[in-house]
Amino acid sequence: MTEITRVPLQPIAKGSLTKLWLGVVVAVLLGAGIAFASVPDGVTVDTITEGTGPRPGPSDVVFIKYVGTLADGTEFDRSKELPFPTGGIIPDGMPMQVSGVVPGFAEGLQQMQKGGKYVVNIPAKDAYGDAPPPNSPIPPNANLTFDVEMVDFMSEAEATQRFQALQQMMQAQQGGAEAPAGPPAPQQ
Repeated sequence: MTEITRVPLQPIAKGSLTKLWLGVVVAVLLGAGIAFASVPDGVTVDTITEGTGPRPGPSDVVFIKYVGTLADGTEFDRSKELPFPTGGIIPDGMPMQVSGVVPGFAEGLQQMQKGGKYVVNIPAKDAYGDAPPPNSPIPPNANLTFDVEMVDFMSEAEATQRFQALQQMMQAQQGGAEAPAGPPAPQQ
C-alpha cells in the first residue's frame, strides 16, 4: 500500500486572519478608487482611423463629415453635402469654424488630424446642458456622440479667401447661364 506523506498544519497566529481580511478590503477599496478616478467626466475622443499632420486651432475652419446621436442611438444631426459644385476650391465636407460650435465639440475637433475618423463623446455640461436649441430633437441634459471624419481644415483667412473665389466662380457661371442663347434651332 502507498503511504501518503503527512505535513502537519501550523496554527494561524492570533490576529493574522483579521489582518488578511483588512488587506483584502483595502485592496478592493483601492481598486474601486482607481476605477472611479479613470472614468472620464469630460469630452473623450476615440480614434477610429489615424489622421496625419497638425491639429486645428480654435480660429480654424474645419471641413467635416459627421453624424450626431443621443445616448439611445437616436440620430439628431448629420452633415450635408454643399448644394452646389465647389470646383475643388474648397474641400468636401461641412465647413464649420471651431470656435462656433458647442465647447465640447470644439475641444474634440482640436484633437483631430486631417484624414482621421473619430468618435467624440460630449457630456451634457460641455454640450447644450439644460438649454438645447429651441425645436431641437436634443432633450435637456443630453450627452452627445459624434462620428466625425476630419476631411481638412484651414485658417479662417484662407477659408474666407476660398469662399470668395467660389462665389466669384459661381457668379461668372450664372452670368453665362443667364445670357440669351439666341433663337431656337429650326426643327427638321
